[in-house]
Amino acid sequence: MEGKQPLMVILGGGESGVGAALLAKARGFEVFLSDKGSLQEPYRQILRQEAIPFEEGSHTEDRILQAVEVVKSPGIPEKAPLVQTLRQLGIPVISEIELAARYTNARLIGITGSNGKTTTTLLTYHLLKTAGLNVGLAGNIGDSFARQVLENSFDYYVLELSSFQLDDMHRTRLDVAILLNITPDHLDRYEYRFQNYVNSKFRILQNMMPEDTFIYYQENPAIAQELQLRKPSVRSLPVSLETAPDPGGFLLDGELVADDGRRPFRLPTADLPLKGKHNAINMLSAVLAAQAVGVGPEAIREGLVTFKNAEHRLEPAGTIDGVTFVNDSKATNVDSVYYALESMTGPVIWIAGGLDKGNAYDQLEGLVKEKVKALICLGKDNSKLTGYFKHRVAFLYETQDVNEAVAKGLEWAVPGDTVLLSPACASFDLFRNYEDRGNQFKEAVKRLMK
Repeated sequence: MEGKQPLMVILGGGESGVGAALLAKARGFEVFLSDKGSLQEPYRQILRQEAIPFEEGSHTEDRILQAVEVVKSPGIPEKAPLVQTLRQLGIPVISEIELAARYTNARLIGITGSNGKTTTTLLTYHLLKTAGLNVGLAGNIGDSFARQVLENSFDYYVLELSSFQLDDMHRTRLDVAILLNITPDHLDRYEYRFQNYVNSKFRILQNMMPEDTFIYYQENPAIAQELQLRKPSVRSLPVSLETAPDPGGFLLDGELVADDGRRPFRLPTADLPLKGKHNAINMLSAVLAAQAVGVGPEAIREGLVTFKNAEHRLEPAGTIDGVTFVNDSKATNVDSVYYALESMTGPVIWIAGGLDKGNAYDQLEGLVKEKVKALICLGKDNSKLTGYFKHRVAFLYETQDVNEAVAKGLEWAVPGDTVLLSPACASFDLFRNYEDRGNQFKEAVKRLMK
């Protein structure tokens, strides 16, 4: 009967929120979706079509507080007054991942880390797909997990999980968990305490059983320290660049070696599309995850050599007169830039800048000295970048125009150089988002090529 169904409220009407609303309705809940901002038209149409009541521009608290459970968008911070009220009243708040996981028997592979999540998630998905497995891609990437659970019947899901999604996951059990690294990021959401953020990342292990597989990079200090304290009882497969764990994954004499204890896999790094030590970690993690669900060496080899990385992550943007242009616009923190510079083999003209997120540039000093011959600052306020690097690079230039930045890069470069957009900062000062920044960079390169 009408009104007798339990009410589930969805906070946030983006991809994950609308997917959660559809799944909740299909599972017999009365559903109300509330978004403080405005919805995109396609999402409005879906909600109207499915007769799911929604509001935008404000939250009607009285109605929301009648919920038996609330699915919260990862973008809404814990300190938002409405979230605080829900907590005080003891109304459960969950993520879309938690909701969707209840309604699927698929095997779940979850991937988190401060950097490298997207690359590793896409690669793991590609390896499983190449092997012919019936697999979905969801989480912080692609289509809503909840909607895929409703509309498809995948046997496996590869999930990219942010710390914000993990914060509202309570009972979800992963069959395979990958923890790539933990470095300071998003600390504004964690009371500026790094340990809070570490705890959040380690939620990926909650509910795992001894037969489940945990893959992690053992030389990351935060992970190593935390594992000393936690000692989880799971099947552990460490990834290392310094030792040869058995079982586990490692780099040895220019070869990737991954051994999950059943069948070792080896491939020379020269044959691989992803370069740099950080990508060795990403590839080893993905290979171990594929092995953990039974993918054989031939399918893994084929998957690795045919993989194409995500846009805006060390993406080739063109070559002009022997000068290579690389779009790494997704590098919005210092750590990502470190990985990008570390993977460069020749001299670099580095384009950086944007909205500073409290960056400390010390960790880049050695690499900049070794590899960067010029720095082009692309941002409204470059004072922090210029202040730190003005005596550490030979040439420095400031602009607020991406076309000018690319032209200056070409002017300063000689054949064999790379002009690298790897900003270390958020994009919101001059661009809509990092995709917009990356696309404008690629367009600027194309214009020069013509």
